[in-house]
Parts: sequence; C-alpha cells; structure tokens
Amino acid sequence: MDVTQPRAERPHTGRRRNEAAHRAILDSALRLLSESDGTPVTIDAIARTAGVGKQTVYRWWPSKGAVLLDALVDQAGQVVPDPDTGSLREDLRAFITATFDGAQSTPSAPALRTLVREAAHDVHLAETMRTFIATRRATLRDLLTRGRDSGELPDDADLDLIVDQIYGVFWYRFLLGHAPLDHAAADRLTDSLLGDRNAGMPQPGRAPRYGQS
Repeated sequence: MDVTQPRAERPHTGRRRNEAAHRAILDSALRLLSESDGTPVTIDAIARTAGVGKQTVYRWWPSKGAVLLDALVDQAGQVVPDPDTGSLREDLRAFITATFDGAQSTPSAPALRTLVREAAHDVHLAETMRTFIATRRATLRDLLTRGRDSGELPDDADLDLIVDQIYGVFWYRFLLGHAPLDHAAADRLTDSLLGDRNAGMPQPGRAPRYGQS
C-alpha cells in the first residue's frame, strides 16, 4: 500500500526577505536623515541605500513622508519605552530620561533636526512631523492617565498641559541648545510636575505643583 509521505515544510524565505527589506528601508531612511547636509531625502536615495527598488518601498509606504514617519516612530519605540512599574513618579522619570537620551543619540538627533528643517519648507513633511509628535504625546498621555487612575494625580489634572510642559522643555532645549537635556534635568522636571518634599518649599506666588496638597 502506498503511503503518502508528508511534504516537508519550506522555510519562509519570502517572509524573511520581506522583513529584511522592510528593516533595511527604515534604517536607511533614518540614516539618510541623520547624514543630510541640507539636501532633501528622496525615495530614490532611500531605495538605493537600502539596496532595493523603488517599487519595494512603495509596496509598504505611499510617500517619502510615510517612510520617514515610520522610521522615526520605530526608532522612538526602541529607545523610549512605555514603562509601567506601578509608580507614576518612576515611570515618568524613566520616560523623560529616555526621551532626553534617545533624542540626543545618533542617528536620532541629526535625523530630528533635519526633519524639522525640511518640514519648514514641505507641507507634507510638516504633517509627518505633527503625526510623529502626536504619537509620542499619546504614549506619554497614556502613562499619565494610568497615574490619574491610580490616584497619583488628581482627577481634575490637566494631562494635556502636563504633556505640553514636558515636551515644551524638550523641544526648547533640543532646538536652542541653551541648557542640557541630561538626567538631572529629567529628575528636576519630574519633581516639578509631581512635587518633591525634599525639593524645598514653593516660591511665593508660585502655583502649587501637581500632586502637592
């Protein structure tokens, strides 16, 4: 009696190739942004650097802005985690510290500066920039929402304002470079938002800090 032998499974080489190409495109987009001397990054350059054809890029992304957005979001997700230790203070401190550190690393820092510069002259890239910022704001707001739900922030805390304060400090210092974005700055910002009994009494006329009674 003939017995049909089970067909051996073939390795998913196509899937692996797709994943490798996808990764190469994201890495190339970020690299080109970080190395730009003012010349706009193009789909042609991204494809050439990644070693793929333009159609491979367009298979996953409809535009240059979409590629750059995914590259930035991917990089941010790697260097800025969404901590959930059960302590708002520790989670917020970790998030701010990672944001400061990550944005100053290579290739993130030059890539962000290039995108800001190009966005000033390209409405599509400006929209990409706004979308990227919105994704980071949403992650931070989720962290703050957990803190409010756990009672570590008052029910009427203005979460959007807290997000503005954090990213306001970040972008102001990142773009102007007048003051450091270091761990000490992250600690002081965290304590100023949540309150720190060891940080001294509030100055006269100063609004109470979040979390202080």
